[in-house]
Amino acid sequence: MKKTMLCLLVVSSVLSAKSDAEPKLSTQEAQQKLKASMMLLDDKLKQKIAKLSPATKKTLIQIYRHHDRHSEQATLRQVMHEVGQEYETMASAIFMDNGEMAADAARRLANHRIPRGGLIAYLKLDQINDELLSSLDSMNTAVEGNAIKFAQAAEKGDMATAASLLSPIANGCISCHAVFRGKPGTNAHIK
Repeated sequence: MKKTMLCLLVVSSVLSAKSDAEPKLSTQEAQQKLKASMMLLDDKLKQKIAKLSPATKKTLIQIYRHHDRHSEQATLRQVMHEVGQEYETMASAIFMDNGEMAADAARRLANHRIPRGGLIAYLKLDQINDELLSSLDSMNTAVEGNAIKFAQAAEKGDMATAASLLSPIANGCISCHAVFRGKPGTNAHIK
């Protein structure tokens, strides 16, 4: 039930978010980046990833193809802080009617760094399954696809269209957090 509600939350964002953005890496380059990330993982995590379906692995490769910024140091939390800063810059640039600033921030958000060890390395072991990871494509499209559309609108000076894309981007972020992160700072030991 929870996943169905989350899918409904992003479905309207996803329907219009597919963008013309060309992948930054070839499939072979993305596979090499993914293999390099895998080298950093312990055996338990590698075994979990090896059990994923070919469709899920293909989705991960497609996500990697759109990111040519791979960090040797940054953690996922650090990358998400960068993404949050880019989102804030996008909103601020809308208020200042600064299309160039807005577009640049949106493109940086869409091409955020891949953290050290890759994205999956930061999930709990029970989250590494085809069912949950199948939602990544729609969430990624909602966030990054809409960020590219935001950049295109902002470059044209169409700040109303750009502003209308802030909510679908945030919905994609929130959906991903609800599935993979949960509410920060909560403690299962507090009644």
